[in-house]
Formats: sequence, C-alpha cells, structure tokens
Amino acid sequence: MQATTPSSSAPSSGVAVVTGASAGVGRAVARELAGRGFDVGLLARGLVGLEAAAGEVRAAGRRAAVVEVDVADADAVERAADAVEAELGPINVWVNSAMTTVFARIADVTADEFERATCVTYLGQVHGTMAALRRMRPRDRGVIVSVGSALAFRAIALQAPYCGAKFATRGFHDAVRAELRNDGSGVRIVQVHLPAVDTPQFGWCRNRMGRAAMPVPPIYRPDAIARIIVGAALRPRRQRLVGVWNAMLIRANAIAPGVLDHFAALTTIDSQQTEQRVDDRDGNLFEPLDGPGGRDHGATGDFGDQTGGMLDPSFLRSLPATAGNLVVAVWARGAEIVRDAGGRMPSPSRR
Repeated sequence: MQATTPSSSAPSSGVAVVTGASAGVGRAVARELAGRGFDVGLLARGLVGLEAAAGEVRAAGRRAAVVEVDVADADAVERAADAVEAELGPINVWVNSAMTTVFARIADVTADEFERATCVTYLGQVHGTMAALRRMRPRDRGVIVSVGSALAFRAIALQAPYCGAKFATRGFHDAVRAELRNDGSGVRIVQVHLPAVDTPQFGWCRNRMGRAAMPVPPIYRPDAIARIIVGAALRPRRQRLVGVWNAMLIRANAIAPGVLDHFAALTTIDSQQTEQRVDDRDGNLFEPLDGPGGRDHGATGDFGDQTGGMLDPSFLRSLPATAGNLVVAVWARGAEIVRDAGGRMPSPSRR
C-alpha cells in the first residue's frame, strides 16, 4: 500500500474507496471523486493501473492510498479497508465496481471460470459492503454504492456468469438495505444500474466467442457514467437506472418477460461481437493484465466512435432493425403461448 500527498490545501470532502479502480468505470469514478474533493482509496489487482489512477487523484490535489487486492478474498478486502483508514482516515463512501467475466456460450464455460467470475463480480461486492458496514455502522453514517447493470434485470446471451452475478448483487443489497432500515441506521445503500459503457473490459475479459467482444449499443462514455455514480453517492436514493433505452427495456421486461426472452435471443448474439475474428483469450479472469510488466488500460475502451447514448448515429441507424426484431419477438411469444396451450389460444379464466 502506498499513499500520496495532496498538492492542494483545499479541505477534503471525505474519504472514498473504489474497488476495480485500476481501469474502466472504477477508474473514472476515482477521478470524479478526486475532482469532487475526496481522498481516494484505490483497490484492484493490477499495480500498473492503480499507480496511474493514483497519479490522476494526486493531479486533482487529493491523497490516494493504493492497495493491491483481489476482492474475491474477504480477509484481504478487510485488511485493505484497514490500510485505507490508517492512511487517509474514516471511510465515508465505498463504491463497489470490480468485475470480470467470460464472454461465451454457457456450454463453453468451465465450472472454475464461472466460479471465478462470480467470486469477483458478486462476492467482491459482498466483501466490499461488509467491510464498509463494519466501519460505517458504528459511526451511523456513510454511503455504499453498488455499481450494477441493466443486466441485473434482463439477462442476455453470452453473459451468463456476469448476469447471474449482477442479479445476485441486486438481491444482496436489497436485503442489506432492509436490515439497515429496520435498525434505523444512517448508512445508505445505493444501486446504480448501468447501460453499455466503453471500457477496456471487452478487450481484457476472457473471450470464448470466436469474435472480439463489444458493448451492446447505445454505448456511454465512462466519464459521463462516473458523474452519475458520484452524484448518486452525494445525493443517495434507493437506485438509479442509467440510460433511457435500458429503463424502457427493464420496464418492458417486467410487463412481458416472455417477449423479451425472444428479443434477447434474436438480438444479443451478434450485437455483442464485432466482425474481427479472435482466438480464445484468457484475459484477466485469474490474473490481472496490468500487473508487473503490463500496461495501464485506463478508463476508456475501443468504442469511443460509437459513444453518445441514444443520440449516437450508429444506434439511431439500428432502430428500424430493432423495431423489426421486437415485432418478431412478439409474434414468436404469441406462437409459443398457442403451442403451450395445445395448439389453440387459452380460454379466458372464469371466476
């Protein structure tokens, strides 16, 4: 663990911890927190990315505590929290952002790979929240932010480990929130569910698809997402669904999940893959790619030319095909209902 000294005498907004701070959304969140006046504890496995993140926090005039840690290890997360508080002071905000996954059909995922993705993406959030609660509850204050996903509500093909972990994370934090309310605690739990974000994960997570992975449009910039996450930490409410398109799909799924099953089957295979053929990639599932001898991957991925959310031209051009697929999904669901009813539409229920 290494700390940096602030270059500014401006008062601190407090101390925040970010898991997965070496790259992607976590990296952007760490920068945004520093810009809002927080001293930041940076937790991840990759030292190269962590040191680069610390330099960005320092450039904003704040202190940084760097801790190499695998969030799948509960005891190590606890020690990391101790180290941050010893160096920076009491933790006010904890952001759970660490993740990894396997892009593959479930038949191509091994049990060890599935377990590892679950331990990082789900149990990593459990371990982070438990460590934060042990420090925040006695003080009766603090905010824990769970970085979730639209895929915590509507699962898609090729991402079973990630979707399962995000569903579990949502359930876990709902349970913790209920306990805190029952206790009358001042600690707040906030869930921020993200759309597709242009981060390095699509190039550095394990890939068994045969083609390069990409986020499903519309795609958002990490810095824009970071502002929303930090804003949610500063003005906590139960949850935030980011992105109009994802909010629409989540609400549609609540009304007609069978239709969305067919829609996901039609649209989410090709939309998660580029045309670039790639060999199987081990990625960062078991070892960081930004460890000693590696390189800093930063916050942003390779799809910056497609970012812009619902206003991006590439997404707008896809809307006619999307509408067509939705019509096909509605028809397919109707045919499924008829088939399950034995070849005829079911009769209305009688009271």
